[in-house]
Amino acid sequence: MNQHAYARADRQELVVEDLMIPSDTAGISLHLRNKRKATLKTFSAEQTILMMHGATYSSGSLFDAPLGGVSFMDYLAGHGYDVFALDVRGYGGSTRPPQMDAPPEDSEPLVRTEVGVRDLGSAVQYILKSRDITRLNLVAMSWGGSVAGAYTASNNDKVAKLALLAPLWLLKAPAPIDAGGRLGAYRNVPVLDFRERWLSAAPEAARPSLIPAGGFELWANISLATDPKASAGTPPLMRAVNGPILDIREYWAAGKALYDAGEICTPVLLVHAEWDRDVPISSAQDLFLSLKHAPYRRWVEIGEGTHMVLLEKNRLQAFDAINQFLSERYEHD
Repeated sequence: MNQHAYARADRQELVVEDLMIPSDTAGISLHLRNKRKATLKTFSAEQTILMMHGATYSSGSLFDAPLGGVSFMDYLAGHGYDVFALDVRGYGGSTRPPQMDAPPEDSEPLVRTEVGVRDLGSAVQYILKSRDITRLNLVAMSWGGSVAGAYTASNNDKVAKLALLAPLWLLKAPAPIDAGGRLGAYRNVPVLDFRERWLSAAPEAARPSLIPAGGFELWANISLATDPKASAGTPPLMRAVNGPILDIREYWAAGKALYDAGEICTPVLLVHAEWDRDVPISSAQDLFLSLKHAPYRRWVEIGEGTHMVLLEKNRLQAFDAINQFLSERYEHD
């Protein structure tokens, strides 16, 4: 049985729970999805994962879109992990701040990185208490990587290992995600138009085969379904908070770090893909060299992939690298 067939069969044996947990703000609840094998009855720090999404799309969109019948969450759960994926406030199934129901120009950018760190902390505390463990593993992408990095730098005792996929770090130019101009509370994202920007990062000859057949449509439908107001327009627009964009503008793109990577004292894996325009390879290298106090660190570079490599033809290389890193046991663990 090949790997895809194995994972599809195993997917049917997974327990799936969608939880709403309290944040540190009255009236704001956070969505946590949990996937694990039905046979998993005992829990440990080493086998527990919390996943954190990027600046635009929710955890369900990035980590639980079943391309080829298997999502990243399915893959990890199938390998024996107790996998949680968080939606920060304003994303996915979590509460949207009331300002998102008003015109975006009425308010300042919502959900800055500091708020993301607090929401991640609320999720960590919930999982540690419910599973009766003292630490867990963090797997985070893009802006989520800066959230998870900042959280870990201040909470090393709660993080067993940190796996970062194309995490935001210092940039030498404005970020492609920042269209410029004044930022309101949120932006309206034409999800169906994203295919062109996604593919444009790859050489022209590689574009037709980069995303698996039907994968873009599957991912786009999942993304749009996370916003109850997305179906109201033509084309459908998904709301995304602008706090992360403001932080990119004022910190990462301005050459200022939001946190000190040297304060991370847990093992770190950095996964990056060669055609990533949002987090260039020079940025990834700078972060890797800044992780001076990690007990050990590793950088895996994936060929023929963009910032969205988790949803592309070479996604299993990223899945496997993260699984291998989390499963290893060294003396200094």
